[in-house]
Amino acid sequence: MTELEYAGQVVTPAVPVTSTKENIPSRRTVVYQTLLDPAVARISAEKNKHRLFKKFLFQLNNPDDIEFVSIEKYYEPYVMISGKYSIDYYRKSAYSLKVDREAKEVVLFNQTFVPQETSDSTMTDRRIRLEGEERIIRETTAFIILGRDGKDSGLKDFPSAPSEKNPEKLVKSLKMESIPPNLDLEVIRKRIAQRPNDVSRLLNEVLEIDERSLIYTPRFKVKYKCPKIGTEAYLEFDGVSSKLIWHDESLLLTAPSFMAEQTKKAFNTLINRIKPKDTPQP
Repeated sequence: MTELEYAGQVVTPAVPVTSTKENIPSRRTVVYQTLLDPAVARISAEKNKHRLFKKFLFQLNNPDDIEFVSIEKYYEPYVMISGKYSIDYYRKSAYSLKVDREAKEVVLFNQTFVPQETSDSTMTDRRIRLEGEERIIRETTAFIILGRDGKDSGLKDFPSAPSEKNPEKLVKSLKMESIPPNLDLEVIRKRIAQRPNDVSRLLNEVLEIDERSLIYTPRFKVKYKCPKIGTEAYLEFDGVSSKLIWHDESLLLTAPSFMAEQTKKAFNTLINRIKPKDTPQP
């Protein structure tokens, strides 16, 4: 009997792989209470407005050149999901056993194997090959917080606060932007629920989600403008932690006219400096 025939008797034939068992709860909605007063947000913005309009080739020396435009409160959506993926399966494996060079046959499990010669750069061995299966159990967990774009937000950027009552009603009345209902599931499946390629027989495979939440956190966006350059920018504050989390300015709206005007002024100044002065007639 050859090695291949023996291996077929030892390894249990593979069975069709079943689908993953999933335990997925419904996604709940949470709306954080606003802990930052709008007046305090405005005061903080006034203290930080000097951060704006720094991308130009000049610096505003007078804060009065930056004018307040508006303050807006809105809610930023995040989705949080945590869960565990486990798989219990068999994979095929082969084992090479070295035997005595004088051995003509090896009997294992009442089966007979004929050693084969194998060689490398240094020596020649006689070996037999056994084929079988290995049982593997793997478990992976994940805790993920995603922004509206489906990218990781990072725990350091995520606040915590008491929740508003009747959050679904509040979301509907304020027309808050949502996140696709299955985005979190798609991400966690890609992250942890990946079946190995070497599965020969599957015993158990489970994806268990223990927490799913759509969380809305309040934000204040304070907008300013600079009439000198004809553009606007804004500061953004976390409505829970009061932290300044973003300042933005759109250079596309900045004023090609302003840059042209500054270039013209510089050119005229240069011309005036090199222009010969009138000399009195004798």
